[in-house]
Amino acid sequence: MDTEAQPTERDRSSRPHGPEPDSEPQGPEGRSRFALPSRLGDWLPGGRITLTALLCLLFLLLLNACVVQPFQIPSGSMEQGLRIGDRVLVNKLAYRFGAGPRRGDVVVFDGTGGFGNADYIKRVVGVGGDHVVCCDRKGRIEVNGRPVDESAFLYPGDRPSTVPFDVVVPDGTLFVLGDHRSASSDSRDHLGSPGGGMVPVDEVIGRADWIVWPAAHLTRLERPGAYARVPAPDGAHG
Repeated sequence: MDTEAQPTERDRSSRPHGPEPDSEPQGPEGRSRFALPSRLGDWLPGGRITLTALLCLLFLLLLNACVVQPFQIPSGSMEQGLRIGDRVLVNKLAYRFGAGPRRGDVVVFDGTGGFGNADYIKRVVGVGGDHVVCCDRKGRIEVNGRPVDESAFLYPGDRPSTVPFDVVVPDGTLFVLGDHRSASSDSRDHLGSPGGGMVPVDEVIGRADWIVWPAAHLTRLERPGAYARVPAPDGAHG
């Protein structure tokens, strides 16, 4: 008699019928009704495409608010370097970490209160403490006693200025001129106004670094070397 125990098959009838109970209530599609959607796009009409478009828009808004901002040239006051309709990129971080505007920079600033209720684009000719005079015997502008050769960017046929002036730029402000002097409303036109035609540095939006449109005008705006030999204002008055 065989005494070895024989394996017996489990009685199938003892198994519970139907799916095992879930520890969490299920929604109509088998997903936990308390679980968040696996993708944010599930909440939006259009799904991933809409989400991607919104993220791109948010990125552009942050970029425009904090880093760079496009600016369209509205007039001929900065010809011939910047023409009407050109679009430039304004670097909004250029002066946010201790560095201030420098002579020769092309800046965009808020003219409210001093120039008018609009944004303007001009070239910085004098910074705080500078003594700016027009003109010397050769018709050149002098900054801190040093004549400045502006021929590289001055509009052809224009004189540095037909309006004489002799100003000391207060600290924290800028003296600005357009490159197309005969077609520019700039610091010269507001010498007798509140603020004396000076632009507060706090009102500067940023430095124009690139012409980006039209594509044929694509150019990096470099600071001209004409101001490189201008001495510091303390040296001019000391």
